[in-house]
Amino acid sequence: MLNSFASVQEALDSGKSVSDILEHYLLEIEKNKHLNAFLEVFEESARASAKEVDEKRAAGNAGKLAGMVIGIKDNMAYKGHKVSSGSKILEGFESLYTATAVQRLIDEDAIIIGRLNCDEFAMGSSNENSAYGKVLNPNNEKTVPGGSSGGSSAAMAAGLCTATLGSDTGGSIRQPASFTGTVGFKPTYGRISRFGLLAYASSFDQIGTFTSNVEDATLLTSIMAGMDEYDSTLIQEPQKAYSIEAPKEKLKIAYIKDCFNSEGINPIVKAKSEAILEKLKAEGHEVAGVDFPYLDIMVPTYYVLTTAEASSNLSRYDGVHYGYRAQDAEGVEPTYKKSRAEGFGEEVKRRIMLGTFVLSQGYYDAYYTKAQKVRRLIQDKTKEIFKDYDFIISPTTPDVAFEFGANSADPITMYLQDIFTVQANLAGNPAISLPLSEDENGMPFGLHVMGASKDDENLLGFSAYLMNK
Repeated sequence: MLNSFASVQEALDSGKSVSDILEHYLLEIEKNKHLNAFLEVFEESARASAKEVDEKRAAGNAGKLAGMVIGIKDNMAYKGHKVSSGSKILEGFESLYTATAVQRLIDEDAIIIGRLNCDEFAMGSSNENSAYGKVLNPNNEKTVPGGSSGGSSAAMAAGLCTATLGSDTGGSIRQPASFTGTVGFKPTYGRISRFGLLAYASSFDQIGTFTSNVEDATLLTSIMAGMDEYDSTLIQEPQKAYSIEAPKEKLKIAYIKDCFNSEGINPIVKAKSEAILEKLKAEGHEVAGVDFPYLDIMVPTYYVLTTAEASSNLSRYDGVHYGYRAQDAEGVEPTYKKSRAEGFGEEVKRRIMLGTFVLSQGYYDAYYTKAQKVRRLIQDKTKEIFKDYDFIISPTTPDVAFEFGANSADPITMYLQDIFTVQANLAGNPAISLPLSEDENGMPFGLHVMGASKDDENLLGFSAYLMNK
């Protein structure tokens, strides 16, 4: 099974061509189209790219990713191809340029095979909010694949490509990775350019990877990362190639006590996560519980800030400049109103309204300003923990994947899916979900590991150590 770059390279070494590799994935996508992971397969351009890479391999000048076939979340621009962010509001829109992260992979001869389904504008934890239908979890098709990068996680879990890209605003890579049994990595905020990523909440969004192992996540991240003149929020440091090294010394590992004592946590998730901590302790690492007094207010803080940013970012979709336009609207204001009312889904409209409210006169200080202050407290407390510890470990999600419709009627329950992951976005730290456990029915769930800001390489090294134990 071609589920890693190492397996692809073995196939190439045995005489297969990049075109052969691509055809294998195209066949698997066709077999699994009922999963609804792909919104569009770029067969024509992917085949042309594969042929070019085969010619480069024959000439001995192929890039580092020759043979790697990658699916991209439907919120990343790829020149000459459609992008919709899972929304009707961008119906028929075609990208005029390619996102920096995607272009850097193409420059190393990766093949972009298609765009992957997602919750509309990355707003959701189940992939039930896409305008183009829900994505099924390959592990149990009655359950959600997580969100918002559900198509990316499902495609990776089903072996439909070598790796996929997602975006993570509050857990949208790590939560679906937990639900599907894949490796989901969110780098430090500002590590990878957001140029060409359709914005949800600009101070939270971060492009990351879904892979079957840490090695592929490391390779892809080191290629995508680095300064970019089109994104001023990036870390202003030259990017070096990451190497994976096992810890040379015993580590100091923290776990947030309230995460393990949370009311909604599945007892099996708790027990198996605690067992991993006990194993690390038995190997001589220092493992200690720490207090984090802001656990219960992180999700409310996150939703105040992200909806405020969404209200601003999504104002550009007006039915006038591009994308969907209401057919029977006459005049500027009716066109705006009807196009947005018809073009956006219910969850997106809910968040735009909430964001507009918290930014409105009379409520700005009570909500938005206060949330920014709380975010700073969360950042400071997180930094304080990392002064004494190398990593923070918790479950990625309180439970395994839930069935479709189980949380649809209760937005608060759905929002609480992010309770263990959102800290990394509020603080800007790198974090990863590792598929280290299953419940009694064989459904996977992840171990969440967070590192200090900018310490992506050591986090990936420790993650590989955990995966290879």
